[in-house]
Amino acid sequence: MDRVARRSFPMSLPNILTYGRIVAVPVLAGVLFFGTSEAARWLAFTIFVVACLTDWLDGYLARIWEQQSTLGRMLDPIADKLLVGATLLMLVYVDTIGDWSIWAAIIILSREILVSGLREFLAELNVKVHVTQLAKWKTTAQFVSLALLLAGPAAEEILPGTTIAGIALLWVAALLTLLTGYDYLKAGIRHAINR
Repeated sequence: MDRVARRSFPMSLPNILTYGRIVAVPVLAGVLFFGTSEAARWLAFTIFVVACLTDWLDGYLARIWEQQSTLGRMLDPIADKLLVGATLLMLVYVDTIGDWSIWAAIIILSREILVSGLREFLAELNVKVHVTQLAKWKTTAQFVSLALLLAGPAAEEILPGTTIAGIALLWVAALLTLLTGYDYLKAGIRHAINR
């Protein structure tokens, strides 16, 4: 790894965008906790969409400006998991995700915890598990489904079926979550057995 890749760039724009995504988590949760109006829903939707866009933008800028860093690689998946986890919890809290769909949320949250633990274990063994295309689709499906569910009731008058589409996509995300989680689990078990 070259010297540029090893540098932290703690106050680079890509890292600042990641910090912003982390800060957005309690703000979004607070909006849903204290407000149930259509305006609150649209505000939560806007915060979430902007946070999702920074997920793409921080990586893009880090690559083109050659500001990729260990700090950024550490914080980026943490920011994503915080955003997805908190949003799922708040959508259950406001009863947008309910009944059987809670199981989709449980699957997604369980996988994120599993993968975090496996990444920590594999890092101790100096083993890297690269992000697959399927994992990128999983993240996209999660982000789109959660955005639809955040807008949900407020968007129904403009686009009927928004909540149903969000729930359907949440189940697609849960299925992709199981598939990608299995890849991590398989790699972890393989390396644990071979130690």
